[in-house]
Amino acid sequence: MCGAYADDAYDLEVALQNTYRACVGIDESLHDIKVLAGINTAVTGVGTGLGVGAVATGFVKQNTDNRLEELEPLLHEIEDLSGRYTGKEPEAEDIARFWEEYNNSYDVAINESVKKEQDKLTQKSKRLGNWRTGLMAGNTATNIAGAIIASKTINKDGIQGQIETCINATKELNSAIIAAKMSGEDISEAQQIYNACREYEYVDISPINTRGKGAMMASSVGAGLGGAGTVTSAIANSNKSRNDNTEKGKQKEKNLNTASNVLAIGATAASATATVFNATQIAAIKKVSKVSESCTGVLK
Repeated sequence: MCGAYADDAYDLEVALQNTYRACVGIDESLHDIKVLAGINTAVTGVGTGLGVGAVATGFVKQNTDNRLEELEPLLHEIEDLSGRYTGKEPEAEDIARFWEEYNNSYDVAINESVKKEQDKLTQKSKRLGNWRTGLMAGNTATNIAGAIIASKTINKDGIQGQIETCINATKELNSAIIAAKMSGEDISEAQQIYNACREYEYVDISPINTRGKGAMMASSVGAGLGGAGTVTSAIANSNKSRNDNTEKGKQKEKNLNTASNVLAIGATAASATATVFNATQIAAIKKVSKVSESCTGVLK
């Protein structure tokens, strides 16, 4: 009889050791993923801010370019009028017509403000274009980083496998507890461990990977859009594009700026989506962590 008791005690001890090995590392694995998801939330949050800045800057630039475009016809007409009455002796009728047209339509030119305004707006447009390009480059970099970090939070079958192994170990522990109890052994500690760790049977960890994949995909899309927008913005703001004053050149520059703004909006939306996925991934991890903390607590 004593030998049977010793075997039962040994079985319980082995079951406890197996449970420890199977379950004790889950909490640490979840903690690592939660830290990465937290970092990623901050990273993609910064990216969203940069994207918002790029969008705002792009629209301010667009308004500035529109004002520049409005000044061009005015400057051309002033030049035409000036040329028309240079190099010949004007007649009284011509002079009267000139001043009538000039005073009615071009008072702003009297103070030499048109050209100054054009130069000021051109510099502002150039500066805003550079800012937009830089902000989009920053958004792209954070999206790339976000996609990489998110991929590391997708534990695939790692956590799931650990939990399944733990569940099997706790079932074996329960069998050992029943046998030890029938033999009159002290099962209080083993029962406490079993009660805490068996809760893994009721947790769903699929949202952790699902939301991690969502964050990775959103960041990847954002990186693609942001990269395209950065290149488009740089081309739109290059001297070659800006100095091409043909109708075709002006239209091309306008189209590039419009595309840059649209891509900035898309990249910003993707960053914001990734941030949401990261935040909800953390929430999913916390739900599982309640069980892992309880189980690890009794094991240690």
